[in-house]
Amino acid sequence: MKTFFFLIASLALANFAEARERKVGTSPWGPSDEIGRLNLMSPQSQAAVLSRLAGGQAYDLAVEYFIGMPSWQAAGDPHYRIWMTHTPHGTVLDDPLGLGKVMNEHVSYTGAAISMYTHMGTHIDALNHFGLNGEIWNGFRAEDHVGDRGWQVAGVENFPPIIARGVLLDVASAKGLKILPDGYRISQADIELTLAKQKLNLREGDVVLLRTGRMHDYENAAKYMHNPPGLGLAAAKFLVEKNGAMIIGADNLSLEAFPSELESDYVPVHTYLLAEQGTPILELVFLEELARDKVYEFAFVGSALKLRGADAAPIRPLALPLQQIDLQIFGE
Repeated sequence: MKTFFFLIASLALANFAEARERKVGTSPWGPSDEIGRLNLMSPQSQAAVLSRLAGGQAYDLAVEYFIGMPSWQAAGDPHYRIWMTHTPHGTVLDDPLGLGKVMNEHVSYTGAAISMYTHMGTHIDALNHFGLNGEIWNGFRAEDHVGDRGWQVAGVENFPPIIARGVLLDVASAKGLKILPDGYRISQADIELTLAKQKLNLREGDVVLLRTGRMHDYENAAKYMHNPPGLGLAAAKFLVEKNGAMIIGADNLSLEAFPSELESDYVPVHTYLLAEQGTPILELVFLEELARDKVYEFAFVGSALKLRGADAAPIRPLALPLQQIDLQIFGE
């Protein structure tokens, strides 16, 4: 983590030509839009996906939260913490509700509290997470819309329940690997190779999930966090601009690979997706069971916690396998 921090700090500051040319996207869905490409969902698109459910197994795409789990520490954000506020034995001794020993021994009481950074575990990034030149997606300015209780626009609470076609791109397996190498940057060629090997096509409105294999190391936080492989900028543009992805996610924490491809931006894939394209990001998605069973197409169903004003929130998505259909009706 320290290595990454120093890589950020040592980025050259001389060449900002591309920075002057980059600006946040203006929403085609109007000046009040706060959800970006999630507007690609409609009752019709959701019904079309749900009508194809195959039944049977449901895949849980979320990771567990526990003390010592992988977490982003380079900028000083808090670890995940859980502590007991009430235990059966402690309630008998403390009698916090004044019910007496007999009642507390008969009715045991357990309670707990947690604290965490919003970008921990399986989570979705809102469009206010990163911006450019003081603005976020659709031209909302931080100086106009950020109060003491968070963003007044584009917070994660605005995200609707997500029901869409999900696609697993098992890049690691397509390249004959268990895990992509440290720092490997997924290219457009890697995406095209994976689609060809999986005999799969992308469609507008897809939730595209990339498997790097890094989830194998999830129980070892230091190893999981060290120089993860991730998505390159050109590949991100290919997924959004060429193939119409609605959401892009991965099984790592950063989605993108580091160090940055741009001298003027230490997180260019994040700023491209969130600020320029209005594309939400999913991170730490558990994809191992889907990959094991070669389930590459599914209904993605999930909804984030409605944390008002927040830049991200935990999400517990499900993947529900779809019946195979004649792809000719989609022109594929």
